[in-house]
Amino acid sequence: MSMHRASAAALAAAAVSLSAHGAFVEFVVARTVDGGLARHALFARFNGATDTVLNAFQITKVSGNATFFHRDALTNGVHSTSVGSWNPQFSFEANPFDSYVMIGGGIGFASGNTTAADPDWGAAAFNQAQIPFGNFTSGPGWYNGNPPNLQGRVNADGFVKLGQFVVASNEGPTVISLKLGYSNGQGGGVQFVNDATFTLNIPTPGAIAILGFAGLFPRRRRA
Repeated sequence: MSMHRASAAALAAAAVSLSAHGAFVEFVVARTVDGGLARHALFARFNGATDTVLNAFQITKVSGNATFFHRDALTNGVHSTSVGSWNPQFSFEANPFDSYVMIGGGIGFASGNTTAADPDWGAAAFNQAQIPFGNFTSGPGWYNGNPPNLQGRVNADGFVKLGQFVVASNEGPTVISLKLGYSNGQGGGVQFVNDATFTLNIPTPGAIAILGFAGLFPRRRRA
């Protein structure tokens, strides 16, 4: 084989390797305001076609003081800041202004969502209205309790939904950091996102437009 052909073959192999091993790009927040409440749908964006989120952890409040609203199976159909669950199975599609977390998947009891709370939530686990940020340096997390179901795999547009956060629309911005563990979904090792943040209560029409064009919001995840 000539040197030129050998170099071309090496470049082609490298290109295939890069395409098969994507990477985290950014957090994207879609904000919707209604009736004095602001709903923030949180997505992680990746550039690999099979990238799969395994867990989100150490959610930490960097600045601000968000108070979260719930309207789920624990609140008797009314909004509450003192009662509620972060379990996506407890949420109702008919009441979209509810706070919950997830590693992809759907909402409601029929969804079979396998998102689970890690021990840092404490004894109440997901069944508490506010996130126990603790000492503001190391908060709780959540994970896919059944990784083989690939619930956390990106959709066709490269997005995985990680949760929804509902706050008063007139509340000041809150900056939150969140770490992720993910794989390429094809037997590769776990990779980590350690220094990414997202912000609640900053109007982001651009992000909403991007998600709208991508067909992500609202959208049911494929099985």
